[in-house]
Amino acid sequence: MDARFVLPVLSAVVGAVAIAGLCAAQAAPLSYQELLARQQPAAGKRIPYGSLPSQFAELWLPAAKGRHRVVILIHGGCWSARLPGLAMMASVAEDLRRHGNAVWNIEYRRLGEPGAGYPGSFDDIATAVDWLKTLAKTYPLDLGNVVVVGHSTGGHLALWAAARDRLPADSPLTRKDALRIKGVVTLAGIADLQTYRDRGPGACSERQVVDQFVAAAARWPDNVFADTSPVALLPLGVPQIVISGAFDPIVPAAFGRYYTQLAAAAGDKVEEITLTNAGHFELIDPSSAAFAQVRLAIERLQK
Repeated sequence: MDARFVLPVLSAVVGAVAIAGLCAAQAAPLSYQELLARQQPAAGKRIPYGSLPSQFAELWLPAAKGRHRVVILIHGGCWSARLPGLAMMASVAEDLRRHGNAVWNIEYRRLGEPGAGYPGSFDDIATAVDWLKTLAKTYPLDLGNVVVVGHSTGGHLALWAAARDRLPADSPLTRKDALRIKGVVTLAGIADLQTYRDRGPGACSERQVVDQFVAAAARWPDNVFADTSPVALLPLGVPQIVISGAFDPIVPAAFGRYYTQLAAAAGDKVEEITLTNAGHFELIDPSSAAFAQVRLAIERLQK
């Protein structure tokens, strides 16, 4: 990490958490329970990309003819199977489908499931993303126009998926011929695992969960973030838009600003947007005012 950024940004994180608490009390931010309690759209076509129960995704296709630009969705939830999975992104998938996108909404193994964490969850994301090559043989998908969108811990995996050609050669996660990603939109994404582990607000039990997800105990004394944390893979080499909610108590916007500074300093084309009318889950609520900005960000990367 660049020492020029650490102290001011981490101070900002502390302030952001306090501000988020005040705003949350005033604005009653949306919870995931409220989001899922709404009427949900009909699911997309469920397609397995592996043989295990969580190795599947849903394909949502627009009504228009011709080859479709593709949006990959990766849900969050503290990387934990205790929390809802790809259903969290169903309304986003339907909205993007209605706006002319083919959507590939990914499920993957999460903590609490056999084989989850390192390397299993990362392998799932890699396989699911590359499975679009197989799908394109049957469905009219434009693999030259693929944008990945991830929310919260899914934002971490979205950035990681786009950076796979930056993985160390000796990493077991390295694969040849990874699908090329055109751009990434992170929604309250966790781009720096170590900083979030050490300085997060506690919403995900960060120290325990991050260590478990990257298999820190089993891999010690190796650098467990070298092939798992997007910030360690900079520059990613793809355009990125980092979107945060101003009153997000789970991943405060300061984390997004910090990553954006580091990515820009490394030479990446990256933009940071803090939405003043959003918390954590408004970013994946198509009925919110904030989501219009999310859709516009995706469309800008698709052009």
